[in-house]
Amino acid sequence: MTHPRSCQQGLRVRLPCIGVSNPLMSLALDAFRNNELLPFSEEHARETLAIYASLRCTAREAAMEVLYETCCGLDVHKSSITACVLHGQGHKPQKHLQRFGCTTRDLLELVRWLKSFGVQYVAMESTGVYWKPVWNVLEEHFQMLLANAQHVKGVPGRKTDMKDCQWIAELLKHGLLHGSYVPTVLVRDLRDLTRTRATLSQEQSGISSRIQKLLESANIKLASTVTHTMGKSGQAMLDAIVRGEDSPERLAGLALGKLRSKIPELQLALDGRIRDHHRFLLDSLLRQYRFLEAEIQALDARLEQLGEQHQELADAVARWITVPGVERVAAWSLVAEIGSDMTAFPSAAHLASWAGLCPGNHESAGKRLSGKSRKGSPWLRRMACQSAWAAVRTKNCYLSAQFKRLAARRGSKRALIAVAHSLLVIGYHLQSKGCVYQELGGDYFDQLHAERLKRHLVKRLESLGVRVTLLPQAG
Repeated sequence: MTHPRSCQQGLRVRLPCIGVSNPLMSLALDAFRNNELLPFSEEHARETLAIYASLRCTAREAAMEVLYETCCGLDVHKSSITACVLHGQGHKPQKHLQRFGCTTRDLLELVRWLKSFGVQYVAMESTGVYWKPVWNVLEEHFQMLLANAQHVKGVPGRKTDMKDCQWIAELLKHGLLHGSYVPTVLVRDLRDLTRTRATLSQEQSGISSRIQKLLESANIKLASTVTHTMGKSGQAMLDAIVRGEDSPERLAGLALGKLRSKIPELQLALDGRIRDHHRFLLDSLLRQYRFLEAEIQALDARLEQLGEQHQELADAVARWITVPGVERVAAWSLVAEIGSDMTAFPSAAHLASWAGLCPGNHESAGKRLSGKSRKGSPWLRRMACQSAWAAVRTKNCYLSAQFKRLAARRGSKRALIAVAHSLLVIGYHLQSKGCVYQELGGDYFDQLHAERLKRHLVKRLESLGVRVTLLPQAG
């Protein structure tokens, strides 16, 4: 039996370092502090104190390991940066908080402030593009870590700039942050070029679609006869329309090459109702289209210039081109996204996971709930899928055989992702080993399981009522 008053006091006491309320321990501690150990509860109180002491020691031993004694967390915004420096070991290290601007002069001041505390490790979130100026200045002085914003989430109800930078610093101090892949300056510059080229190419395709809509509004059915409206013959006809030519016969006579065999169809397609309004808009759209075409050619020339200046980039592109479905533009984009040095990725599986070209991992209570792939790198994923589509249309190719094999059972979309995954795995090993692609052939899977394929085909023929006898091929 325990003392009622002591029990009521004990219910209101929370033990430090344990995080749970325990009335018996509170009773024993209160009684021990006040020299009020009751005769009938003395033995239980001593046992309680022994349990509390052991739990307290366990809690101290279970403290998280400190990986970096002095480190800094940055909360980056468009116009301000909040920094938190944690210094010293133990449960309560020293905290130093400061707010800085985002100009180059402010960033250099931040560097001096961090060096005054002996900071060597700095972590921050990947906040849009605002992290790039900070990275450009600080990467020369500290070991930087760029964390995914989805992986750095503060406690709800504590969302302030000061709390955010403290939280990032705490996670970094105990080694709980995983850094994102940030390539070298050369590869980052290459990314800017290839991504700009992809954006301009999309804009050019949009202008081509607008030209097609304008021709339809003028009763010109050129796209019904010509495969590529913006080809050499198509542009010659459009230029003639802008100059005021209305005759379908003379416009059709501008066709070149194999398109001249379709002159009668072209004459019917070019018989429209063209007004000055259409000519004005068509002239404007053609100028935009050709301007973007010139910019894309300038970017291609710059990429080739970088290849001449840096042989490792040219070698990496040359290795990528040997893979079916990967042409030169795609090879430059792949090199720009993953670089030529594969040491940043522990294995080919890590590269495929980073690109979002592998099944997702969502398991709960021992059940796999979903295998949906994650978003990953959108630029790399798009180019890998684009190259995969080209590869599956290549005859007598291992990748096309893989696509046909999987599409029959899993559908074309899943099969395409599988081919894109294989393409990245191939590229990883090519760049790691410095070798070129060796084609396995379209019959690779047939040769791999030749006997099983024979039994399967014989069984299908026998199901049709045919008796089959297999004989070896002569000579």
